[in-house]
Amino acid sequence: MASSPAFAWGVLLLAGLAEVWWAVGLKYTDGFTRPVPTALTVAGMVVSVWLLAVALRTIPLGTGYAVWTGIGAVGTAVAGMILFGESRDALRLACIALIVAGIAGLKLATPDT
Repeated sequence: MASSPAFAWGVLLLAGLAEVWWAVGLKYTDGFTRPVPTALTVAGMVVSVWLLAVALRTIPLGTGYAVWTGIGAVGTAVAGMILFGESRDALRLACIALIVAGIAGLKLATPDT
């Protein structure tokens, strides 16, 4: 399925966004005591890992996994700021920027895919 590099990177981006979906969903499950948010969160987990596996057919494991977790970390941090009023102080934003720089660096350092 993920035969072309551009397609694989697109699938990896979707996998990272699905990771944000389930990570944010955890907040709504109330410790997995709410059935509908729990089911949606578990669905997000399945989608995220499945898309990651598809992308890893083309993208090297270390790069793919690091980018996936980076997208999830940045997306979840931003979602926390927007949805839950979490801190937006300069140090936190700078650290998020460092993660984004790391993601971009890994992409640039993987020219074959």
